[in-house]
Amino acid sequence: MGNSQFLVTTLLPLSLAIIMLGFGLSLTPDDFKRVMKYPRPVLIGLFCQMLILPALALGICYVFDFSPELSVGLMILAASPGGVAANLFSHLAHGDVALNLTLTAINCVLAAFTLPLIVNLSLAYFKVSESVIGLQFQKTVEVFLIVLIPVSIGMLIRKFKPVFSDKMDRPVRIFSMVVLAVIIIAAVLKEKERLATSFGTIGLAMLVFNVLSMAVGYSMSRLGRLKTSEATAITMEVGVHNGTLALYIAMSVLMSFELAIPSAIYSIIMFFTAAAASFLLSRLNRRETPAS
Repeated sequence: MGNSQFLVTTLLPLSLAIIMLGFGLSLTPDDFKRVMKYPRPVLIGLFCQMLILPALALGICYVFDFSPELSVGLMILAASPGGVAANLFSHLAHGDVALNLTLTAINCVLAAFTLPLIVNLSLAYFKVSESVIGLQFQKTVEVFLIVLIPVSIGMLIRKFKPVFSDKMDRPVRIFSMVVLAVIIIAAVLKEKERLATSFGTIGLAMLVFNVLSMAVGYSMSRLGRLKTSEATAITMEVGVHNGTLALYIAMSVLMSFELAIPSAIYSIIMFFTAAAASFLLSRLNRRETPAS
């Protein structure tokens, strides 16, 4: 019980804060200004993230006949912005990482407002057990602060200590990926029996959600006549969610492992699907920009 409590109350919030700080170290005000210069790619990415994904998640809840708790857990995941892994896989696939950073920056700010809204609407819509209390004002502020304060600190460090920020950017990214893996492993070990059962129940649904999310990001980008590198960035941003943030809200804020099951299983699956997608997209990007 002690180890479980440590994971939920200390390790998970601290890990999320470090990951969000890592985001901030890679962000500058130019990442926000880029929206005005190149609005189309950003608007397409935000349209997919904010509107299509929640609708897709809702459809999967009905198609796969999810319980109310699993449904809310999937909606939390769908509302979470792209994570560290999204930027990493975009880089590996030769995507437009600057676009990833812009989408991450905007999504982090928007998520501080949209996540509490979607969580509360989902809890009411799916009529989850009364033992799960929604995001009241205090908890909403908690989510807001855990998202924005570390990002803001990271951006300030980059502004006043750019050399230090550049040196720390890569180690913090690697550390964030390791932390994400540790959190997932810890959650799996803590509830391995329930997760094993749940994997057989919703594993296919999480795979479908992940693959369709990436397909939506790519197809909408191509319909919008974006370059392959931009389509790659949006594919990863839309298709690879911040599983740590979703786990934090489910386990540390709402205090329910049941709500965390979709995020835990998704976080395992997405490493394999995103790796496969980055391999395919990297080949497309090389064809579009041949070596001179």
